[in-house]
Amino acid sequence: MSIESPSPTPAPASPPATAQTSAMSEREFVVLMAMTQALQALAMDIMLPALGAMSSDLGATTANQRQLVIGVFLMGSALGSLFPGPLADRFGRRRVLLCYLAAYVVQGAACALVGHFSTLIALRFTLGLSSAGLMVLPAAIIRDRVSGDRMARLQSMVMMVFMVVPMMAPSLGQAVQLLAGWRWIFGVMALFGAVVGLWTALRLPETLRPEYRQAFHPATIVRSLGAVVTHRTAIGYVFGFALMQAALYGWLNSSQQLVAEHFGAGRLFPTIFGGMALVMASTNFVNSRVVMHFGARAVSHGALLAYIAVGLVQLGLALSGRETLWSFIPVMTLTMCLMSFVSANFASIALQPFARNAGSAASAQVFVRMVIGSTLGAMVGAAYDGTARPMATAYVIAGVSVLALVLISERGRLFHAKVETATPVA
Repeated sequence: MSIESPSPTPAPASPPATAQTSAMSEREFVVLMAMTQALQALAMDIMLPALGAMSSDLGATTANQRQLVIGVFLMGSALGSLFPGPLADRFGRRRVLLCYLAAYVVQGAACALVGHFSTLIALRFTLGLSSAGLMVLPAAIIRDRVSGDRMARLQSMVMMVFMVVPMMAPSLGQAVQLLAGWRWIFGVMALFGAVVGLWTALRLPETLRPEYRQAFHPATIVRSLGAVVTHRTAIGYVFGFALMQAALYGWLNSSQQLVAEHFGAGRLFPTIFGGMALVMASTNFVNSRVVMHFGARAVSHGALLAYIAVGLVQLGLALSGRETLWSFIPVMTLTMCLMSFVSANFASIALQPFARNAGSAASAQVFVRMVIGSTLGAMVGAAYDGTARPMATAYVIAGVSVLALVLISERGRLFHAKVETATPVA
């Protein structure tokens, strides 16, 4: 499997655009990629308000056991992320994406019919496997079209639209639960998946260049994973992004208990969660603008240092014993905003060296991120002790560790000028 040098050599010219390709505008492309990735976020966030009722109805025995509905889903996503990229490098992006969308719809609907908590957990794991392709394949498709800082800009725009789903999902889930019961939450998930699947089938062209097709066999997966974890330019950003995801998943796992129960927000939780996501979405819009002027490295490095500083403030508040809902929300929202600046740019930098095998590289990188993120995120969630202290501690540790990893990739230097040129491959 070949690995491209990270030098700014322009990519080969793309094949002539089909009529379908030219008919899809950048705006439509961004929204479709965002909604595809957002299906995984929907599968996590829409049920947060219903976790208590769901686990109680199905026979869960402990309060923290409800976190398995999220944690097991993330673990399934981690394991499943190894396969869609190599499959897409062999058979094409569009065909493989449609298969994963169909599996998401079927398994999402099956979750609505369960009668036992253990069955739900098993189905959530398989749903995680199915949703893995919905995170991996858009990254490969974006890399097929653009590179350099333009890729970071496009990824930020995708993330901006993507964040609409976490913003609305808890409120939508609460409304569905009140009107029809928690089982219909899974029905809504399946419906959204069907809509995105139809949109993809009708509008998305194939983006993989014919000469970039790779053979598919187990060695492909092993080589891709090995390349990702040994390529110095990428390694710090892959593992750094993974630690940032671990901190975020720790928040997702314990957010309902922390905000609704510990801080006493109750039914205000979906509104608070959605408001924080809205601010986070606006951050991605800002990043899509500034990254073209300052470069993905400079923006993400500055945001990372600020993230560590805000994390220390958050830890100090948690340790003081005087933290309230209204002191927690602004600091946590700022932390999430800084995480947006870091994550979108880290994803672009990490994938930049792998144009010829972007699918396999995206699979390997998402696998590393999801395994580390879901495992450590579950540990952070399980450490919940009725306060924000475990989560705040995790955020500080994550920030400092990410900084060390970036310094390894960058040979001790931060705040580079732009080192890649935008190379459209539309």
